[in-house]
Amino acid sequence: MKNDKSDDRFVFHLHDVIRKREKGGNLFELKIDSFKIRQGEFVAIVGASGCGKSTLLDMLGLALKPTVADEFSIFIKRTNAQFGIMDSSESQLADIRKVHIGYVLQTGGLLPFLTVKENILLPCSINGMSPDNHVHELVKRLHIEDQLDKKPQYLSGGQRQRVAIARALAHRPPIVLADEPTAAVDKLTAYDIIEEFQNLTREMGVTLLMVTHDTNLVENVVDRMFTFEVHKKDEQYTYSVCLEKDKIDTSDGKR
Repeated sequence: MKNDKSDDRFVFHLHDVIRKREKGGNLFELKIDSFKIRQGEFVAIVGASGCGKSTLLDMLGLALKPTVADEFSIFIKRTNAQFGIMDSSESQLADIRKVHIGYVLQTGGLLPFLTVKENILLPCSINGMSPDNHVHELVKRLHIEDQLDKKPQYLSGGQRQRVAIARALAHRPPIVLADEPTAAVDKLTAYDIIEEFQNLTREMGVTLLMVTHDTNLVENVVDRMFTFEVHKKDEQYTYSVCLEKDKIDTSDGKR
């Protein structure tokens, strides 16, 4: 761990990162030449199934280490500390995940045996925090005040995702990762959820990275977008290159 008081640090800095996955004699490699994210940015990670979106998100969530990395660091401005992922222990990474990262899963990931209120307050409880007016304001802004005593099974898809967003932001993490947070809702609800999510994270100064397969959903609201070029070299070897959207070459010259 290195202390750094600069305000110009990258929250995530990845350079020449490779993650390999082998299964049944087949090899898949995700390659990331450069991936630099600043505090407060809203970044979309877009691509079809199997391109490596979830693998990248798992690495950014510190649940999966790269196979090879020239640079893979995370900077926590709240503590002015930078961590090199390859050099950090599993307990260090677990502590960062617990305190500094919020998660929104594809179908909410709510615990079925807890009420909405208990689900939202779970990160606060895990981190030894007492709930404050911040949580009340989240619930109000996300229009779920009248759902607090219900179990998740009695919520609509959109309500579950709003609860998941409230839970992800309840302990005021500087980073939030969202994995296809609108995949289980209709298009109109999806746009509403993205707008609410963006407004809340922008006001809180949260860095938001969201995986999605739907470019149209995010292209007009995100600050930056990353996608993938997938190459199948032979029957047993496929590699995917993660690139920022404006660096992708297309046959018709469009961006």
